[in-house]
Amino acid sequence: MIRLLAKGLAGLVALLVLLALALGVNAWRQGSRQVAVPPAPALALDLNAAASRLAGALRLRTVSSLENPAASAAEFEALHAYLAQHYPRAHAALQREVVGQQALLYTWKGRDAHAAAVAILSHQDVVPIAPGTEKAWSVEPFSGELKDGFIWGRGALDNKGNLFAQMEAVETLLGQGFQPQRTIYFAMGADEEVSGLRGAVPITELLQSRGVKLDWVLDEGLLVLDGVLPGLSKPAALIGVAEKGYATFFLSLDTAPGHSSMPPQKSAIGQMSAALARLEATPMPGAIRGVAGDMFGTLAPEMNGINRFMLSNLWLTAPLVQGQLEKSPSSNAMLRTTTALTIVRAGNKDNVLPGRAEAAVNFRVLPGDTLASVQAHLRQALSNDAIQIKPYPGNAEPSPISPTAHEGFRRIERAVREVFPEAVVAPGLMTAATDSRHFTRLSPAVYRFSPIRVSGEDLARFHGTNERLSVAAYGDMIRFYLQVLRGDAQPS
Repeated sequence: MIRLLAKGLAGLVALLVLLALALGVNAWRQGSRQVAVPPAPALALDLNAAASRLAGALRLRTVSSLENPAASAAEFEALHAYLAQHYPRAHAALQREVVGQQALLYTWKGRDAHAAAVAILSHQDVVPIAPGTEKAWSVEPFSGELKDGFIWGRGALDNKGNLFAQMEAVETLLGQGFQPQRTIYFAMGADEEVSGLRGAVPITELLQSRGVKLDWVLDEGLLVLDGVLPGLSKPAALIGVAEKGYATFFLSLDTAPGHSSMPPQKSAIGQMSAALARLEATPMPGAIRGVAGDMFGTLAPEMNGINRFMLSNLWLTAPLVQGQLEKSPSSNAMLRTTTALTIVRAGNKDNVLPGRAEAAVNFRVLPGDTLASVQAHLRQALSNDAIQIKPYPGNAEPSPISPTAHEGFRRIERAVREVFPEAVVAPGLMTAATDSRHFTRLSPAVYRFSPIRVSGEDLARFHGTNERLSVAAYGDMIRFYLQVLRGDAQPS
């Protein structure tokens, strides 16, 4: 019996050794998917002057408002005049239209009227400074100050940096006598931060009324992440091929109000709180699938050691990998539709039982889920039929997944490798909302990428304190858009 057990144990050990060897071989035989291209030429531009032009734009307080569209109208008009003043070639060669009240649409006519057009997006508006945080800034938030090699101010990263880098690229190419092969649209919304309903939507409706079909679209989005992804020593340039949907639901529960000296067993606040606790404890199911699966499959051959081993063998290691990814809010968001409790309201006096409790819950909907499936999950998880659910009218389904086997993705990927040759390019999922979601009606290939190299520390500056962009990084942004325009606009 002992001999039989020993033989069985030896056989099991041998099997495990063979499995480990097979997994190791599988990990190391996965070849790189990165395209090899020569680096882009040096930037033929006075970068300090370009940085000063962007800095000047940051002094204009183009803060968008959902409730009051005219709140910053004068600032947007000043920005339009500023663009015309500093980019005279672009304003002479391109057709400019003001769409709605403040959005801009530039049309750069191509030589071939029959070639499918492309669109490059950005937005003029910025988010406000969080009240009470002004003194935490190293500079005044709207100073547009050039200091220590950085361009400081609200909008430097999101999204005037992209907008002005695009204009610098256009102005430079026009100075070289360049004309694109195909027509290129530059769409610049003015309310992206509050919905895009007054900017991006009217622009897409205008183009649709003219019969325009776009071959591909490039908007702001994911970044060149340096030192952010564990196990990857190279920067990761993630090109968003899809965008999560947006779903807010307003909850309300009505009970009889009363005196706090005679409370019922179940109050409005208690019932709502219990329901929200159940909801938060019941996340929607997650998995390494879809865009996340493609991203990790592309990154795996570029990783080191155990990370490469684990990601190359997800058929076996997926539960362990998923468990680790779920510990981080950013990576967890790539795996599932997320649930965020954002507003709770009830009561107005300490000795009065309120008759009504209200809450708002925001979901970011993973492609594959729908608004209907999210609402069904919400109803089940709350487990209280007395709670009324009202969807926000601006809710949006997740975007379609754009193909990576498309000329638009390949053009963006090539430009990234030309400007950031050490970066690893992979498809990714955009977890926030952008104007690009409104352009899916015009193109099946919509991509989301901002050519900004950032560290983990920089990520907090988006919509946060001390927003800034290095002058060197701004130069890379301009070079990127130059390569995109040169590469896609000319015949191959």
